[in-house]
Amino acid sequence: MVSMKSDKGMVRSLNEDYADFYEGNRYKVYVVADGMGGHNAGEVASKMAVESVISYINKQDSLEHSLEEAVLYANRKIYDLSIEEKSYGGMGTTLTACLVRGDIIEIANVGDSCCFGINEKEIVKLTKDHSLVQELIDSGSLTEEEGRNHPKKNIITRALGTARNVVVDIFKIDKNKFKVFLLCSDGLTNEVSKEEVFNIIKNSKDLNNASNDLISLANEQGGRDNITVLLFGGEV
Repeated sequence: MVSMKSDKGMVRSLNEDYADFYEGNRYKVYVVADGMGGHNAGEVASKMAVESVISYINKQDSLEHSLEEAVLYANRKIYDLSIEEKSYGGMGTTLTACLVRGDIIEIANVGDSCCFGINEKEIVKLTKDHSLVQELIDSGSLTEEEGRNHPKKNIITRALGTARNVVVDIFKIDKNKFKVFLLCSDGLTNEVSKEEVFNIIKNSKDLNNASNDLISLANEQGGRDNITVLLFGGEV
């Protein structure tokens, strides 16, 4: 089952997040992106990133390394457009994506959108943010709890489209380790704790119900940014 929901939140006038997925017999792809840039450029970058990743993978005969290649392809497309069109100058986007092949899930990450795995006992963050706050946490200057409310929480250190080349983090895990996977933009994680996410998913009757409840809670607790949730898998 898949549930996907996106909301502009309580403060922003435009939703610059974008998400989509493809499910076929051979593989499945799920992608979430959070755009940035003025004059609707963030909206353009996020949509281009998601569509480029899915279309690139769908054209490949071999899926080996295809997820990383797809993200690099998306990066070049966004960067080239930002150079060609002055109104799109400086646009970029975060991205997190999952490619499911058999019992293996390959996860790609650039920026601070993220992926979680959830089972009956726990929720585990499977990606690592490319952000100033994450660097401060890694150095021991901040705790994770302090990082959640840090005033510079939204400063990212890596994004698609802002340079000709980008480094893509790739993680591979056994799909059977978790029952549900969550891809989301930081509009969710900035407002809702991991414990709250876990409890909502664990206690929801289905993934659609969980998506709606996650978006609602993020808005109730501030809704300061666009919020996108993509859940896939079975029930916890």
